[in-house]
Amino acid sequence: MERTTAQPTDRTTAGFTPSPVEPLVHQLLATLAQHRMASTRQLHVLLRPDRSRQSVSERLNQLLGERLVDFVELPRSNRTRVWYLTPKGARLTRGWPALRGRPPYPITSATAASLKTPHTLTVLRTHLEFVADARRRGDEHGHLDWTLEVFHAIGDGEKAVADAFLHHTLVDGRQRRKLRAFVEVDRATMSSERLAAKLIEYARLWSYEPQPVGRRRQQTGPGRLRWYPVFPRVLFVLTGAGRQAMDNRINDLKAMTAHHPLVADLAREVPLGAVVLEELEQHGATCDVWTPLAGGSSRPWTEL
Repeated sequence: MERTTAQPTDRTTAGFTPSPVEPLVHQLLATLAQHRMASTRQLHVLLRPDRSRQSVSERLNQLLGERLVDFVELPRSNRTRVWYLTPKGARLTRGWPALRGRPPYPITSATAASLKTPHTLTVLRTHLEFVADARRRGDEHGHLDWTLEVFHAIGDGEKAVADAFLHHTLVDGRQRRKLRAFVEVDRATMSSERLAAKLIEYARLWSYEPQPVGRRRQQTGPGRLRWYPVFPRVLFVLTGAGRQAMDNRINDLKAMTAHHPLVADLAREVPLGAVVLEELEQHGATCDVWTPLAGGSSRPWTEL
């Protein structure tokens, strides 16, 4: 079970939004350092949903003039700008307290930005739904509670890599329930078989026990305990194909869960779920849109 603690005071706000005390330009730089790139609209939704988009655009243009950020325009999008840090901006934000320990995501040219745009914006598109849902509920999940490309060793020189890692605190009266999740965002660019095989990587991470260097092999316990007192949920978010193709991919994930012994063991201990991104956007993250990969009816991701 996730850790639940008592909240010392009642909530005074309806949702969790970035503090206006910190200058918007600092929040913009931190967000781009955290998320690699974002459109003007996405930055507006993340940082100042109660203000005009123009207020965000003005600060971005200020940072552009200082050569701390740059942008590319999305094709066939009415000149939609996608922003990223310049090398100067990346150097400036490196070591900021809010970003300490986070891997850097340098983008050195407009060409590199263009190549990374489709997947990166889809991952951020997913994050926006968790942010919006948290604000509606009064939970805590903000612009820096979503870390890209988290990876861990799983033995034999291999790594399990998640598209994103989610921190979320559910708030119910005076109770606070802390949830974490690995998030895989699939745009139907890989085969369904390869997608389902990602579950094996997570099962290997869950069961992995590193051995200390030396002659004696000692039992050190699961490696996951170094980072996670409770192993995070594993969430698959699917888009980029028709409904039948999405259903087929979810069924393949369920089949892997049922038939692979190590994944089946993982599923008995760790919540696993899948959702179609368009349904997530239509209904919200804590609605009954998530398919439990171990079987059962659709439910919120918090109840998998």
